[in-house]
Amino acid sequence: MARLENGARPYMSSHEERPLVTVRGLRVAFGARTVLDGIDLDVRAGEIVTLIGPNGAGKTTLVKSVLGLVKPSGGTIERASGLTIGYMPQRLQVEQTLPLTVRRFLTLWQKVDRTEIAKVLDEVGAARVIDSAIQTLSGGELQRVLLARALLRRPDILVLDEPVQAVDVHGQIELFNLIANIRQSRGCGVLLVSHDLHLVMARTDTVVCINRHVCCSGRPEDVSRHPEYLALFGRYAAALAVYQHSHDHHHDCAGSVIELPPAQPQPLPRPIPLHRHS
Repeated sequence: MARLENGARPYMSSHEERPLVTVRGLRVAFGARTVLDGIDLDVRAGEIVTLIGPNGAGKTTLVKSVLGLVKPSGGTIERASGLTIGYMPQRLQVEQTLPLTVRRFLTLWQKVDRTEIAKVLDEVGAARVIDSAIQTLSGGELQRVLLARALLRRPDILVLDEPVQAVDVHGQIELFNLIANIRQSRGCGVLLVSHDLHLVMARTDTVVCINRHVCCSGRPEDVSRHPEYLALFGRYAAALAVYQHSHDHHHDCAGSVIELPPAQPQPLPRPIPLHRHS
């Protein structure tokens, strides 16, 4: 597919091309313990697909399987030819005594020039921390730097494992908005893992609810009413799931308020049929 000048894909609806990643009948077992069984999943360019499920449901194992870090025990995973993946891990541990600036951190995995680093940090709203020590960053600042690292690969698909953990509620809203904007501007697919049901459901196209198998999948508003979803997340889940948040300002990576111009109306997300899996 042709790319834009910055390496991004043109934004496309998810029906305009084949999936970037196709998972069919995936089974993962560690010894006698089956972690995933019969998982089907598609992620297309320009689509945000969110994995939800209780602790121990196998979400991170599914992500690692898509990344090629876990070998399936059964089923298939097909990746588009030449696919580039940008991965944001759930956690990052950095030795406290290691002298490491954000600029240097972003060059550890690949060769990138100063201009590209500055540009991607500006894109994620973290330009001001470029010369800060990585250990001194707040939770929101660190998550934005990790997102910048994933974007430096010019990915076709972003794989984000709990991208808003250790971030306060305002920071969570801003990060989910940022991810949606990146999807729009770069045209990449996004595979997202999250526990933040009341926030993530309003910023995703397709929700896949798993508990070792696929319990249900489809549009957020449909999944949030599904009996298996309600059984997994309790009687408050339906009230919290599809949460819309709107105000006239946002917060930068340090938490400071930035006023916004009047919002422009956004198109409604494309309807996606609900699929129930036994």
